[in-house]
Amino acid sequence: MPAFPTIFLSHGSPMLALQDSPARRFLQGLGKSLERPRAILAVSAHWETRGSASVSLASLPETIHDFGGFPRALFKIQYPAPGAPWTAERAAALLEASGLPVTCNADRGLDHGAWVPLSLMYPDADIPVTQLSLVQGAGPREHERLGQALAALREEGVLVIGSGALTHNLSEFRGQPVDAPVPPWVSEFGSWMKARLEANDHAALLDYRRLAPSGARNHPSEEHLLPLYVAMGAAGPGARTVQLHASFEHGILAMDAYAFE
Repeated sequence: MPAFPTIFLSHGSPMLALQDSPARRFLQGLGKSLERPRAILAVSAHWETRGSASVSLASLPETIHDFGGFPRALFKIQYPAPGAPWTAERAAALLEASGLPVTCNADRGLDHGAWVPLSLMYPDADIPVTQLSLVQGAGPREHERLGQALAALREEGVLVIGSGALTHNLSEFRGQPVDAPVPPWVSEFGSWMKARLEANDHAALLDYRRLAPSGARNHPSEEHLLPLYVAMGAAGPGARTVQLHASFEHGILAMDAYAFE
């Protein structure tokens, strides 16, 4: 089996599961464009644990509706994919072998950062999936190290997906429609990230809050960008970055997706 690329996805609003948009249509075609993985390891912005990363051993992970104020139809969606406890155990062993602490969670389900994009990529819900948490309070460098420890999974038929958002400042949301104009502070940040990713400018990417235009404004907290660093690290040294998709939603959400291969 060939080595898989690792993927970073921007999952946007939970309404991505229901509402037509360029990003939704992209995700609906993405799964068909990839080799079928043996399992998926998803790293979502919506699961953080203190002190160390954690992996889910759930054999039948529940669909977690971790949001409020959305249409009832969104809460009715279920994504009954089987769990991948063997992949979780393998990930834990790789992290421990790299000297990184890790815990196991017996029954953690799939939050919307995982099930929303996966329900579009793999609507049959027939690929086993587990989640790895972010480490609360840790930054880009630490999350890149998590990914580096997991690089062997690519050779074992596992698709590593980091699910977050290239830009994520919800305090700037004012009820804008999905196709609202994009302010310069959002588009300039997205352009800077694309240039640095494609140039493999590792040092600048790790220091994006200081170097990128409006870095802190686009990410008042870092959890939605950190999955990118896990995916980047898991691709291994010298990986090529390919932008798979670029669009914006509600003016403030850059929906970029990248492959590291």
